[in-house]
Amino acid sequence: MTTPLHQSQRPHKGQRNPLLRACSTLALLAVGLGGCIVGPSPKDIPPLPDKTDYTKKPITQTAGGNNAAKDSLLRRQHFTAGADVAGKWWEAFQNPQLNQLIEQALANSPTLKAQQAGLKAAWEQRRVEGASLYPSVSAQFLPTRNKTSKALSPVPNNNEWLYNLHTAQLNIGYVPDLWGGSRLAIRNAKAQADIQRFQLEATTLTLISNLVNTAITEAGLRAQIRAKEMLIAQQTAMLTINGNQVGLGDQSRQSHLLLRDSLAQLQADLPPLQTQLAQTRDQLATLAGLTPNADLPTFELKDFTLPEELPLSLPAQLILQRPDVAAAQAQIRSAGAQLGIAIANRLPNVQLSALPGEAVNSMSQLFKPGMGNWMLAATVTQPIFQGGSLLHAQREAKANYTQAKEYYQAAILSAVGDVADSLHAVDLDSKTLMADQSGLEAATQALRIAEAQHRLGDNSKIDLAQARMEVAQDELSVAQDKVTRLSDTVGLFQSLGGGWWNRNDLGVSRKEAHHLSTTLVPW
Repeated sequence: MTTPLHQSQRPHKGQRNPLLRACSTLALLAVGLGGCIVGPSPKDIPPLPDKTDYTKKPITQTAGGNNAAKDSLLRRQHFTAGADVAGKWWEAFQNPQLNQLIEQALANSPTLKAQQAGLKAAWEQRRVEGASLYPSVSAQFLPTRNKTSKALSPVPNNNEWLYNLHTAQLNIGYVPDLWGGSRLAIRNAKAQADIQRFQLEATTLTLISNLVNTAITEAGLRAQIRAKEMLIAQQTAMLTINGNQVGLGDQSRQSHLLLRDSLAQLQADLPPLQTQLAQTRDQLATLAGLTPNADLPTFELKDFTLPEELPLSLPAQLILQRPDVAAAQAQIRSAGAQLGIAIANRLPNVQLSALPGEAVNSMSQLFKPGMGNWMLAATVTQPIFQGGSLLHAQREAKANYTQAKEYYQAAILSAVGDVADSLHAVDLDSKTLMADQSGLEAATQALRIAEAQHRLGDNSKIDLAQARMEVAQDELSVAQDKVTRLSDTVGLFQSLGGGWWNRNDLGVSRKEAHHLSTTLVPW
């Protein structure tokens, strides 16, 4: 801390303070040594392949009934090219219990909290690297008590063998960024922070998608269990009737044993479904950041609404929306910065230093004229021979840069392929659902006819039970198809990036995130 000078302590004209003189000289040198940035440009990103699209023929809508259909899961879905993806896309399923559970998961997930902390650490590391653009200044104060040997001359001015010395000194150092090495280190740190950010977004998207799919799976399992229980009930009724007929001699024992075998197979199918339901509930609790004994909502297929309008981002938009593609792009910037650093390490470097200070016998003499001392120094270094390590480090960085660009191309192809897969699944699985729904409607009508005939005595109880089993079997297939169709819709939202750019997953305010991301330098 600098002590203000009284008028009597200020240097006379022509006796400028050595600290001010040293700092002024260093500042002029720093301005004169402004450098360039070597290495590839951060804008050197491979473009999207020409004529990239998801399908050869555009898909504009899926199979399904009209929008007035009573069951929303059977409605037709439409794709809107270029539409933005909502940040809270899961709300399109119109399930309040699901919305609440997702908000709880985003707040409680230890994995997200850990990655948020890691992201903040990466931001701080970027600021650490940014400090290299500025001079380093440290202060030193050294009070000593000294005794001079009799073999030496006495201390001037007072002719005493014992004396005090108070040395106050600033150590000022500055390394001009001649080749952009410091700025490249900042660029690399920013790219690493971006990678962490997009990994956080990818983890958040995976968490949300898994939670939605798990809730849908639970609803589907409940419907399948009910259909399986109906099958078991009707098979049991048929076995009872057949047993009575065997006792009367109207049926063979072989037919009875075959019915028992069919019933046993149906009964064996039920426990695995119940196990899956219990495990799905446990997974739901884990995803929400809760323990398995926590109270969780119950999900049924009737509580989900199938979104009728689906966004379909253009391929050019997709590469900006997908967290994995954005992370791969940030990796290119990081590798490019590291290549530039490797090149800069082989070039001449300059280090400036200044040591202004004062040495006095007593504290009262501080800041008086004539007590100052200073030193200015400049060091120029040029690597000459390091066994080829710097050259090979540059070649290694160049290979890593090429690798990062190829991985980016692979990420683009994977992203476009994911969207294409989701489109085909949404389209074709809707046709499967409509076909099975048509079969269910036919089986339901057949059951009504069988019930009417049974009331008139035109058919047996076995015929009625068989008709009911056909309905239950078709209900089982339709429930599985509905789960698939809902999951396909989730997959489309996920493949489009999940709308993370329309919400905040960073654990900080948008203002703070922007401040941390852009502090010190804009690149």
